[in-house]
Amino acid sequence: MPEWSYSLKLRDESKIAKAMLWDIRVHPKIVRELCSILKGMSVKEAKEYLERVIEKKEAVPFRRSYGKQAHRRGLADKWGWPIGRYPVKAAEYLLKLLNNVENNAEVKGLDIDKLRIIHIASHKGLTMKRWMPRAFGRATPKFRVTSHVEVIVSEVES
Repeated sequence: MPEWSYSLKLRDESKIAKAMLWDIRVHPKIVRELCSILKGMSVKEAKEYLERVIEKKEAVPFRRSYGKQAHRRGLADKWGWPIGRYPVKAAEYLLKLLNNVENNAEVKGLDIDKLRIIHIASHKGLTMKRWMPRAFGRATPKFRVTSHVEVIVSEVES
């Protein structure tokens, strides 16, 4: 059996809640860009932002893997970076993860309105390796990369 743990270790876990998604079918590069934007936001702000991304009303700036990407209106004014995309599938998974961590916090007795994302990270998951047969006895690889995403929220006095 594989062992797993969160990449952030905290001493006092009485005021935090955690959640994790395994093997989501989105590339870690795309999830990483969303995670970098969401870190530090309150859970309510992050959920509203992800809903706007799903509706394609607000783009996500792609800072690390941005080769041949289009510029989007309003990104340079808000985030200081003009290149971006609308990662709808990744945003749906992260919205599901934020709902999960919100429920975990509610069960733990934390105030949902004061929750802030203190840690969110994506890691490379399993790669599903398949082959598509081609002409003359050859084959083309079809690799499907998955991701693991973890989030830790904390109750912050405002």
